[in-house]
Amino acid sequence: MNTSALVVMLTTLLLVTGLMIYFFAKVLTTPPKPEPDSYLDNDDEDLRQPQ
Repeated sequence: MNTSALVVMLTTLLLVTGLMIYFFAKVLTTPPKPEPDSYLDNDDEDLRQPQ
């Protein structure tokens, strides 16, 4: 493997690894949205009742 191929391979490897770490950390640190946990809590009408 010549020098230019090694540089391209290492650059790509570091770039992909860095992006993976960045987005993985972003997913872990993003707070959850304040949404109801179930479909029945999301329904404002009384048409659907639990069975």
